[in-house]
Amino acid sequence: MKNYLTHLFLIAFIFTNAQHKFNDISFTVTQGDLTANEFVTDSTAKALVIYEEGNSYFNESLSILNTEIKRKVKVFDKNDSDVSTLEILLYKSDNRGNKEAIQNISATTHNLVNDEVVRVKLDRKDIFEEAYDDNHTIVKFTMPNIQNGSVITYSYTVESPFFYNYHGWDFQEEIPKLYSEYRTSIPANYDYNIKLVGTTSLAVNEAKIKNNCVEFGRGASADCTESRYVMKNIPAFIDEEYMTSRQNYLSSIQYELKSIENFDNTVKKFSKTWKDADKELKSKKSIGKQINKTSLVKNILTNELDGIDNTLDKAKQIFKYIQSNYTWNEEYQLFQDASLSETIKTKSGKVSEINLLLLNLLNAHDIEAKPVLLATRNTGIPTKLYPVISEFNYLIVHININDNTYLLDATDKYVSFGELPFRCLNYFGRLLDFKDGSYWVDLTPNENTNVIHRLDLKLGKDNLTGTINSKYNGHKASPKKKAYFSSKDSYLDNYINHYNFEIIDHVVKTEPDTDNLFEEEFNIEYTEFNETEDRLFLNPFLIKFFTENPFKLQERTYPIEFGYSNTFSYTAQFDLGENYEVIGLPEAYSIGLPDNSASISFNPTVSENKLIIVFKITLKSAIYTPESYNYLKQFFNTIVNTQTKTLIELKRK
Repeated sequence: MKNYLTHLFLIAFIFTNAQHKFNDISFTVTQGDLTANEFVTDSTAKALVIYEEGNSYFNESLSILNTEIKRKVKVFDKNDSDVSTLEILLYKSDNRGNKEAIQNISATTHNLVNDEVVRVKLDRKDIFEEAYDDNHTIVKFTMPNIQNGSVITYSYTVESPFFYNYHGWDFQEEIPKLYSEYRTSIPANYDYNIKLVGTTSLAVNEAKIKNNCVEFGRGASADCTESRYVMKNIPAFIDEEYMTSRQNYLSSIQYELKSIENFDNTVKKFSKTWKDADKELKSKKSIGKQINKTSLVKNILTNELDGIDNTLDKAKQIFKYIQSNYTWNEEYQLFQDASLSETIKTKSGKVSEINLLLLNLLNAHDIEAKPVLLATRNTGIPTKLYPVISEFNYLIVHININDNTYLLDATDKYVSFGELPFRCLNYFGRLLDFKDGSYWVDLTPNENTNVIHRLDLKLGKDNLTGTINSKYNGHKASPKKKAYFSSKDSYLDNYINHYNFEIIDHVVKTEPDTDNLFEEEFNIEYTEFNETEDRLFLNPFLIKFFTENPFKLQERTYPIEFGYSNTFSYTAQFDLGENYEVIGLPEAYSIGLPDNSASISFNPTVSENKLIIVFKITLKSAIYTPESYNYLKQFFNTIVNTQTKTLIELKRK
């Protein structure tokens, strides 16, 4: 025990000492920064932010927001361009000519050569500024003389006239950080919404009042709230499958201006309540002004609704008509002026135009429909604390029939009535009710999604022949329908390239407009066996749900977001005939996650010389917390191992 404790102490000392070689308490480059050759906590890191600080404050006239930034970075891999080349986006207004500017750029590369520190400074002629898009320019420079083991330092100041957009701070990025500090000074008459995003905790969160920090002459002055935020030992953020936008989870601090109190005691509001936002959206030409245009659409349908009295059937027919006859032009542009008359004429339009046309057509036939604003999965989760209209980029339609709610999007020709495209499954949206007030609605589907494969095969002397019947429903059906009906030849080519059996015949049993289902059947021949003179080894999984584990991180700090619940079912019957018999079967098993939110069952049996395999995976939740990650990781390991490593040993008769 004594030796064991001594060993543990030695490991802890070495680990701590290795970490403390880095000077993470100041911008100064030390010998330890240069001699340390790895980051023990994350050996895969290509670089490490040893120290960074930011400081934002207004000038005396409150006309410019200055943000000073300093960073010290250790380079482990000089070929990583994200470390050696710096790009700084500067915002510019497209209507008044105001723009951000960058000042006082200073950058140095530090290398240790023969125990001597060699410093190479960035030459100003190597700093470039160019247009990025309509609202941004970009400043770029590449650090000189980058080597493996270099330490780079750089600093600059951003001057911004956009006081409503107080400079936020990203504590987390693609490389780990030892120390990140952000200081702010905000005059008392400026009121901001402040939002902390991410899962990493603040090591320091403190604020104090500084009296008379800003003076305006004639005795006018304002106090300031000076805040200091610090995070330490911040892990790198690594993207992985089954996640929404990384902006939802990167640890950061963000600001939105609520109001400014002027010295005459008048208050100018910038951030609104939802009541204010509803009023604004109601008056917008792109949203509110497009809702009551039933007279414009009343003649679109001629006899499509003849003989349909049931309200739900009528809604489905209207949805199918828009879905089949109008094409989404792949544009979002939610708050640009909409033109329903142009959409009707060209039979093409933006997301909002297609779905507002659907909304008006439903209302014209006495089916009350309301718009719902949402943000797609790749843009971030909308803020619930206060309205930030710019966070929304998509519009869908809400109806309620016989106490059942349906969310509709007619932009995708292959989604079913009441089903949203996968891009829309982003937690919640805001339903706009201009009479009673807007409110949040859940976007997570209630229906389970299934994939079912049924195999009926006969084993000959050297081949397997028979049928594979596959059914997909819910959110698994629409991408299959789109892939097949868009290009049948490409669909089959992809199938042939993906699986190692020969397709003799292929039949699709559903039509493009079939709701919620895609069913197909293959006649196949399979010959890929491992065999000896009197033995044959068969992997019974000719179709695999997962060939590798999608979860590879040591730790995941953000949710696992499948978007919807899933069930995968695989049933295979192998008629062994007179040629073979099973020598031994793998053990059956049934396992689940501790909270019973997911399960796997595997049951191989033999009956009347027929080998029967039943395999089922159930994921009951659409979203799993980071605390479930290691369980899910092991769960998927079991799935992959079962499907890739199971071999049934058969003996020739």
